[in-house]
Amino acid sequence: MIIAAVEPPQAPPTLAALLSWDLPPLPVLPLAGLVMAGLYCWGLHRIRRRGIEWSRWRSASFLIGCAVLVLVTGLRIERYGYNLFSVFMFQHLTLSMTIPPLLVVGSPGRLLLRATAHQGAGRWLLIAALSGLRSRAGRIALHPGVTIPLFLFSYYGLYLSSIFDVLAVTEIGHVSMEIFFFASGLLFIIPVLAVGPLPVRQTNLGRMFDLFVEMPLHVFFGVILMMTSTPMLAAFASPPPQWGIDPVADQKLAGALAWSYGEPVALLVVLIFCIRWNRDEKDQSAAADRQAEEDGYSELNAYNDFLKKIGSDSETSQRT
Repeated sequence: MIIAAVEPPQAPPTLAALLSWDLPPLPVLPLAGLVMAGLYCWGLHRIRRRGIEWSRWRSASFLIGCAVLVLVTGLRIERYGYNLFSVFMFQHLTLSMTIPPLLVVGSPGRLLLRATAHQGAGRWLLIAALSGLRSRAGRIALHPGVTIPLFLFSYYGLYLSSIFDVLAVTEIGHVSMEIFFFASGLLFIIPVLAVGPLPVRQTNLGRMFDLFVEMPLHVFFGVILMMTSTPMLAAFASPPPQWGIDPVADQKLAGALAWSYGEPVALLVVLIFCIRWNRDEKDQSAAADRQAEEDGYSELNAYNDFLKKIGSDSETSQRT
């Protein structure tokens, strides 16, 4: 059964109209946000009951991400997104660039490991989670050769082809694209910001390279939208006439959002990553110092002995 696109609101888009509560008929992502928030709070309750400390910043980050997910797909903005390119682009950028970092910084994987019982049903849940993460499919899904092309496709592959108009005519297609934006954003950011166990851990330099490859992608796409003088997508070519909106002007606004919205978010992600990189370097240096102290500085002593031997051999050769 194909579910047709929802009826557009009668009133023109205003801030009050966009932010009014209007749960869509297919509320997959709003329900997902509520479920994730509930499971996270359950995990917090379990670890606190056992006296395990957990960062409030992590908790706040994850729960804010869940709240934004619910709002950006559960308010009336969702209905306006069927007919306005600017609104849909705002949802796209939020789903792929803002919500995923908030969720990943919350370290839900680490919370799962600490909150889940290691016997009974909990043990099997942990085995299933770790097996999936360490599987070949997990390694492929989180590889930059997959995550970066997926992120590229979410802009250039969808909007610059006929795929978008095919999907946009039904509610299932519309929601499927939103799920894809959300999933591609998660897959991209998990290897960059996640601190839990991963199937393959890139070097900090490699992750920084991935970030700088991604940053200009939405900027170039935004420039394309702002320079185009005709509607690119049939889905947004004819907004309801009572709204009084020019589709070309709305398309340019969508391009301006793609150009401007993502940059501050990307820079914030880079800042968080650099802070973690610096912390990792300090932790590795401290660990190396502790190991050297436990070994009695054997490597340093061996190196000093080597230098002494070279100096002794040099003096001997000069005398002869």
